[in-house]
Amino acid sequence: MNQSVPVSWSGVKVRATKNLVSADKLSNYDLIALCQQGEQPDRTAFTELLRRYQSHVDRLLYHLAPDWEERADMAQEVWIRVYRNIKRLHEPAKFRGWLSRITTNLFYDELRKRKRIAKPVSLDAPRRLKDGDISWELPSDLPSPTDRLSTREFYEKLQSAIADLPEAFRITIVLREIDGLPYEEIAEITGVSLGTVKSRIARARLKLQSLLQNYVNQE
Repeated sequence: MNQSVPVSWSGVKVRATKNLVSADKLSNYDLIALCQQGEQPDRTAFTELLRRYQSHVDRLLYHLAPDWEERADMAQEVWIRVYRNIKRLHEPAKFRGWLSRITTNLFYDELRKRKRIAKPVSLDAPRRLKDGDISWELPSDLPSPTDRLSTREFYEKLQSAIADLPEAFRITIVLREIDGLPYEEIAEITGVSLGTVKSRIARARLKLQSLLQNYVNQE
């Protein structure tokens, strides 16, 4: 008889049940199917899903809200929402995108709560670089500073450039470059047209390239 260890949401860490060894051999589809049976999701299967995707949620929130101290609480809320709504997922193969949508929607909810009022910012307007705490690689077609700058110096500048992007552009490019979502899903998540998504990503890339190239040239 399998005995489950109580689930702890603190820090979005869940203890594995004693029969987790078999669960980690199941496919995502099978884990989701188990979670959708019965009145409550199967704790063993859900724990394994969380183990596989916890870093994905943490990374996505890290890039969406780099300066927010509440990211750990937000990650916890994401998994609570997943637990409560997983029975509504009709296409298990799209779990990752569904999880990203829940995460992004929570981010938007928090933005509305903050009632942040900001003036429109143009990507073409001069921007002042500031410290940020994002760390991720852009596609290889970006200017490479490896011959003239240390890796650390370059990525500090990259962090600042990404953090300095207007919210809408930063969210869109994070969903594309960090989460790897197709344009169509990004459009659905952000509530804008496909053309707007493509335009935002293209303009954000150009702006990042410009900022980074200027930095390299100054050296």
